Amino acid sequence: MNYSDRFCVKPGSTVKLDKIDAGFRDRHEDQASALLEIETYTQRLREQQYRLYAENKRSLLIILQAMDAGGKDGTINHVLGSMNPQGTRVYGFKVPSAEEAAHDFLWRIHQAAPHRGQVAIFNRSHYEDVLISRVHNLVPRKVWSKRFELINDFEKNLVDSGTHILKFYLHISADEQLRRFKQRIDDPARHWKISESDYTEREYWGDYSRAFEDALGRCSTERAPWYIIPANHKWFRNLAVSRIVVETLEALEMEFPQPMVDIREIKARYHQAEVEAVRNGKKPKGKKRKKGKD
Repeated sequence: MNYSDRFCVKPGSTVKLDKIDAGFRDRHEDQASALLEIETYTQRLREQQYRLYAENKRSLLIILQAMDAGGKDGTINHVLGSMNPQGTRVYGFKVPSAEEAAHDFLWRIHQAAPHRGQVAIFNRSHYEDVLISRVHNLVPRKVWSKRFELINDFEKNLVDSGTHILKFYLHISADEQLRRFKQRIDDPARHWKISESDYTEREYWGDYSRAFEDALGRCSTERAPWYIIPANHKWFRNLAVSRIVVETLEALEMEFPQPMVDIREIKARYHQAEVEAVRNGKKPKGKKRKKGKD
């Protein structure tokens, strides 16, 4: 199954989240059956990120959105965390600061856009301004409704500048969210994740679903597609996201840049240095063998 096609929101389509199975897991019965495939894709992801960094011609922006407890942090830790942090940055967008709120809603987002050779991961993003702003009436409808077009133009500008954009909505059911909230209550190591808004925001599940449906449908484009990832099973979420990111990067056919020096000349110099060391009675340093061991 081609996950890029299976989970992509077709531009201009109408999204109904309650019609999409959040527990979908393809042919896999459980995590054990998918583990080898997950490991393969995370290894390929490391390789592709290395090429992106070395090539230094383009960048990648990964956007993660979900309901509370949807698995954004887990996706970053288990999938995207496999990349080299030297070329990867994670940004979490929470309530705007006073300075950020004094600018247009895209100001703080643009500053976090990745430069060439880099991967940027957004844990929440500019889409909060057509989600929470809408659900809680933080701005009038005439304000947030215009933001869809502004977002599309903003993302087009990034793409035209060499940034590839992948947007993932991690889709969980209301029952699965409640189960994860209970896990936080029962596990002392997760108590820090509990907030006052966990249960109060659940009251707006339907409002958030409709807000997400509009955002997914109106802002999934050929250049910056949205993917709805079934995320009730964390391991399948990890598999699907890693697979889509890898396939997207591999399709770019990135190449390592040509060396800035003459490799043959460097090899010749190294060989000559080895020869002279032998002539002078200096053997190349290596690990000493321990007696009695091969």
